[in-house]
Amino acid sequence: MEEDCKLRNWDELIPDALGLIFSHLPLQEVLTVVPRVCKAWNRAVTGPYCWQEIDIELWSNRCHQSDHLDRMLQVLINRSSGSLRKLSVTGLQNDSIFSFIAQHAGSLKTLKVPRSCLSNPGVVNVAEKLSSLTFLDLSYCCKVGPEAIQAIGKHCKSLTEFSRNMHPLDVASVVSHDDEAYAIASTMPKLKRLEIAYHRVSTEGVLKILSSCIFLEFLELRGCWDVQLDNKFFKEKFPDMKVLGPRVIGFYDMINDWEDCCSDYFSDGSDYLAWEFLEDGEMGEFYDDEFEHGWDDNFYADRFNIDLEPHIWPPSP
Repeated sequence: MEEDCKLRNWDELIPDALGLIFSHLPLQEVLTVVPRVCKAWNRAVTGPYCWQEIDIELWSNRCHQSDHLDRMLQVLINRSSGSLRKLSVTGLQNDSIFSFIAQHAGSLKTLKVPRSCLSNPGVVNVAEKLSSLTFLDLSYCCKVGPEAIQAIGKHCKSLTEFSRNMHPLDVASVVSHDDEAYAIASTMPKLKRLEIAYHRVSTEGVLKILSSCIFLEFLELRGCWDVQLDNKFFKEKFPDMKVLGPRVIGFYDMINDWEDCCSDYFSDGSDYLAWEFLEDGEMGEFYDDEFEHGWDDNFYADRFNIDLEPHIWPPSP
């Protein structure tokens, strides 16, 4: 019986299956190694099968040239062919690339763009095209304000998770964030998870959110020093809600508390690595001499200063 069984070759797998497998590989290897294995694998990674979920957050953290970041997004999003469901990227430098994302957001459910230089008009102008979103992360986007948040809430009726954390230094000169709290309360009634760490929000602002967002299951208030609500209040009024803050707890306490109350929200870490674009703008290929001689860690170390991270490279497939 076993002798009669024939094993299928990897190159005979349907593109959807190959795409699912390749989605678990680091971005660098999907774009530079996999396409050279065979024609079937090349078709899989150049088609939409691998790009329904795009996570280049770690790569974009190391990419200090906005034109490279923009080109990366344009290529990968175009490859998704309208099937993009999740996008994670940090440090967008202009409204035009955000507009490009929105133009291809027909199926987009999760959008994470922390630390991006987006403006209120830039977000307001494209908010309608983001109507399918259920999760949005605008953390550390200092140029975004209540106008953008209100536009997002108005058009994204299915939004259930919203992250708007800030850094203490970024809000040092801010008098109040209550206008953002009121925008959230008035336009995002279906929220189940809200993060507004280090906001200069008042007790009244938080109470407005609590009275309007009745489905909240998790609320992060770390560093919201103006909020005069204690744990006793939340336990009595909202016993089923997980609340983090307003007190900033110690590191090890935070890890324990976070694992206890937020384990359902964790996602696996990313192995995406920084790598160089080719001079002609095409992606997915090494310089010939680099490929012929195999992986050269010094090639990347010289460009991205990663020599202090000896274990960063995963084994090639």
